Amino acid sequence: MKMLTEAAIRQYQEQGYYAPIRVMPRSEADALRARLEAFEAGAGTLAGPLRHKSHLLFTWLNDLVRHPAILDAVEDVIGPNILCWGSSFFIKEPRNPGFVSWHQDSTYWGLDPADVVTAWVALSDSTPANGAMRVIPGTHKLDQVPHQDTFRPENLLSRGQEVMVEVDERQAAMLPLAAGEMSLHHVRLIHGSDPNPSDLRRIGFAIRYIPTTVRQVAGSHDHATLVRGEDRHGHFEPEQRPDADMSPRAVAYHQMVTGAHAAILMRETGKQMRA
Repeated sequence: MKMLTEAAIRQYQEQGYYAPIRVMPRSEADALRARLEAFEAGAGTLAGPLRHKSHLLFTWLNDLVRHPAILDAVEDVIGPNILCWGSSFFIKEPRNPGFVSWHQDSTYWGLDPADVVTAWVALSDSTPANGAMRVIPGTHKLDQVPHQDTFRPENLLSRGQEVMVEVDERQAAMLPLAAGEMSLHHVRLIHGSDPNPSDLRRIGFAIRYIPTTVRQVAGSHDHATLVRGEDRHGHFEPEQRPDADMSPRAVAYHQMVTGAHAAILMRETGKQMRA
């Protein structure tokens, strides 16, 4: 089912992003946020590896990466045979210095070709006041640009990576989202976000989708979940659904998968994924 208009698809192709896209009513997003915060109330804020590939830990997130409205929009830009390669929470607490530096997602992912789209799903309002994402339109047409690793503790990226090219922030486009909306952006698009000085929590769940033709070229093996269509290529080991939220089986499997994933993302650094 086509979700995006021809004009929206053209913007994604020409500018590297499109937003906002309403994929669920606010009440549904509020219910998902409530499930996250119910877990956090007992176990604390998701941190370190638990932030990543969280769809392998929670049944409701495994359902979310398969959400028909999300996949309809993703299909419009990458085609009908779709793998979920990754997912990550980007949570900015109120009055917190955490930020995301200007970067390209493709820098350490090892995916080829660069036909990768991120669906950034807002589980809370994401506004200029609480650190919404900003993008530099058209930069997805660049090749991979050099990055430097900073490992700054307040940087939410795995390596604190930032582009080593001049970024004209006057060209930046802000992508505000209401809870239940999402943005789509290309893996090569330069983007980032500022800290959250407000009193409101900002919760985003970024889902990384690839067509089944994409390969992992930086690691010996990798895992992904087929969420639509069929996979005739078999470049990734199929992931298993969690049998229950944070069950021992799900936690053990998630640890194995994210360990292999982290080895790719953190290669040549001698470091582990940060807490």
